[in-house]
Amino acid sequence: MTKNRSFAVLTVRKLVFCFLFLIYSPSCFSASILIPMDDAQKNHLKAYGIAYWTLNKEYQIYWLLNYRGGSFLLPFQQNLKDECQIRGVSFSVISDASVQNIMSEISRPDINMDAVKLEKPPKIAVYTPKGKKPWDDAVTMALTYAEIPYDEIYDDEIMEGKLTGYDWLHLHHEDFTGQFGKFYATYRNMKWYKDEVQLNLDRAHQYGFSKVSDFKKAIVLKIRNFVGNGGFLFAMCSATDTFDIALSAKDTDICSDPFDGDPMDQDAQEKLNFKATFAFTNFTIEKNPLVYEFSDIDVTQTRTVKRDEDYFSLFDFSAKWDPVPCMLCQNHVNLIKGFMGQTTAFKKDLIKPGVLILGENRSAGEAKYIHGEYGKGTWTFYGGHDPEDYQHLVGDPPTDLDLKKNSPGYRLILNNVLFPAAKKKKRKT
Repeated sequence: MTKNRSFAVLTVRKLVFCFLFLIYSPSCFSASILIPMDDAQKNHLKAYGIAYWTLNKEYQIYWLLNYRGGSFLLPFQQNLKDECQIRGVSFSVISDASVQNIMSEISRPDINMDAVKLEKPPKIAVYTPKGKKPWDDAVTMALTYAEIPYDEIYDDEIMEGKLTGYDWLHLHHEDFTGQFGKFYATYRNMKWYKDEVQLNLDRAHQYGFSKVSDFKKAIVLKIRNFVGNGGFLFAMCSATDTFDIALSAKDTDICSDPFDGDPMDQDAQEKLNFKATFAFTNFTIEKNPLVYEFSDIDVTQTRTVKRDEDYFSLFDFSAKWDPVPCMLCQNHVNLIKGFMGQTTAFKKDLIKPGVLILGENRSAGEAKYIHGEYGKGTWTFYGGHDPEDYQHLVGDPPTDLDLKKNSPGYRLILNNVLFPAAKKKKRKT
């Protein structure tokens, strides 16, 4: 009787232990964590940070293209679950059977979905001046809010060859033509403007250049080489068109005397080399130093789009056949509110053949979001300054992303941060 009673007690204890083990160790069921990216997600922006953090921990992760807004599938680990809860990211723990059902649905040839394995987090650099200018940068804010680590670099680091230590480079609001943002007419008497001119001139002299414009051309060529060798480049606002303008003007002076002390080449327009550019062709540079514009690539001063009608739509790419543009367009909405900048959007008829237009305002003839390849690498240009501040002015306070945690415009930035981690698939088109 005693022996039977002891056996019963032992059995109950084992059952209790097993029950507790099953509750606190869901991984024994081969469970996974699904981070939805549709409207069920409470914080889309920090979800990207979770994906990056997971890669840093060397866990396997899948990006489920077009499935519930581009969801992420993670292995069940208690620390991953805890991190989602800490950061306020919506998730659910799903069984292995549920994962198989999702993968089965995604794999159907008649369904525009795919599962892309993410392998290694890209090493990120942001090209930005050490002394902050009187405006903020949407990419830096997005990375900081999503808790994705990055290094700030500028001309010194590029001239010293440190770009080779990075996979992904963002170009801060920048003027690569050496015209100091074309702020001369409005801000030439402001201290910050004078300081910026002097700092750039001193740095150019340090590296043996007499003009800032020539120094910036050298920087642009090094960045072009970075892309050609397999790097990923992302640029917004004036860093997009001025990058291409600088490439086209490598062998001619396009700066008026207020910027470099001598007149521009009278034949500067005719000497532009459009074969050297990434994205744009047959554009006309703005020669007047008092006009706040670089060329006719940008639509800011010519567009007639009303603010309440200012939207751009994303293209629907094939997840199975064109995974890269599909990754770059992952979102929970297809129609996104427009926003302005020194370079707001690009005239479609000045975009090179072969460049992918990812987002456009078709009725206005504007491309907002474009992508292409150069050598072994890729580049993406995104028009506008801040996706959640329609007309951001110099000196305006930065956007509080905790109030914009589901921003579709900011999601496009973070798509670009994450897609270099994808396992490369051979493109089928």
